[in-house]
Amino acid sequence: MKKRSMIGLMVLTIVMSGLFSYGGTYLANELNGKTSFENDVNATIQNVSTSSTSDTLTKLANIENEAYDLSITEIAELNGDSVVEITSEIVSTGGRLRQYVSEGAGSGVIIKNDGYIVTNNHVIEGANKITVRLKNGEEYPAALIGKDAKTDIAVLKIEASNLKSAILGDSSKLTIGELAVAIGNPLGELGGTVTEGIISALDRDIEIDGQSMKLLQTSAAINPGNSGGGLFNSSGELIGIVNAKSSGSGIEGLGFAIPINSAKPIIDQIISYGYVQGRIQLGITMVDITNSGTAIMYRVSKTGVYVIDVTKQNGFQPGDRIVSINGAEITSAGEVKSMIDSLSVGQVVEFAVERNNHILTLNITLEEAKGL
Repeated sequence: MKKRSMIGLMVLTIVMSGLFSYGGTYLANELNGKTSFENDVNATIQNVSTSSTSDTLTKLANIENEAYDLSITEIAELNGDSVVEITSEIVSTGGRLRQYVSEGAGSGVIIKNDGYIVTNNHVIEGANKITVRLKNGEEYPAALIGKDAKTDIAVLKIEASNLKSAILGDSSKLTIGELAVAIGNPLGELGGTVTEGIISALDRDIEIDGQSMKLLQTSAAINPGNSGGGLFNSSGELIGIVNAKSSGSGIEGLGFAIPINSAKPIIDQIISYGYVQGRIQLGITMVDITNSGTAIMYRVSKTGVYVIDVTKQNGFQPGDRIVSINGAEITSAGEVKSMIDSLSVGQVVEFAVERNNHILTLNITLEEAKGL
């Protein structure tokens, strides 16, 4: 790492070298009895000052203006207070109207010192209660400002001030092989964990929950609970929001992060409007039923894509099996999302659904998803 103290020492050395050169020239001329000493020394000093010394000082000034390459320890110290732990509670109703509370855990990054925090949508999806825990142990209830399922970004707000926010970097300047440091809450109980690796790939196409995303790939160790945490470069800047982990038998885990350049416009819109403009909302929750066991659990007789919840009156009913969209056969909820994402607000879409063993046609006008 380039240290300011080292630069100061180098400058002092150069200045002292010039003085010693002056003194040596003076002594030599005195011993030799030279009378043209002043002109000779002035010429020597001028050469040293205007050429080598000037050039070197210019180089040092350039070094001074460059971004620092921080150590992993310094990156952790710089950003430790900017990464938070997030816990979510989901209340669901089971048989005989019994309520069950399930908890989830993840991470988040403070992006504004007045309490705005970015995380993944899947970290807080469906949560009835969200709590943020800072590095110093303080806990705050968090309000959900907005979310975007397509990019898996959500923004929270806590009532706090003078927080330590992360410095946003430029993910377009990343190169394969450079340092990457992940900070998060792996396993939901190890907040502030720091792991390091490299940027393994750029613009990696990954499908998560039916959404195709272009992500950064890193070799930094990432585990469940890291989602929503920060990925930082060698200057300590936030260059990605940790998003997912893929692993397989006998291989190391592969970590992924949403590039900060992709996340920032989404974050800005959520903070400004509470939602991302132009997104389509069907108002339904779907599930893929792919085997007889799952079919029995949901009390249906066929595999397929089923509507299990309806949040707006648009013709769908819980229990509908989606057969096709505009005549194209549907085999997964991901296909439904992809097809809808390719269309525009205001378009009319023809859904064929099976309900009570009859095929029905629903003509749905696509509406913009506004707010929560």
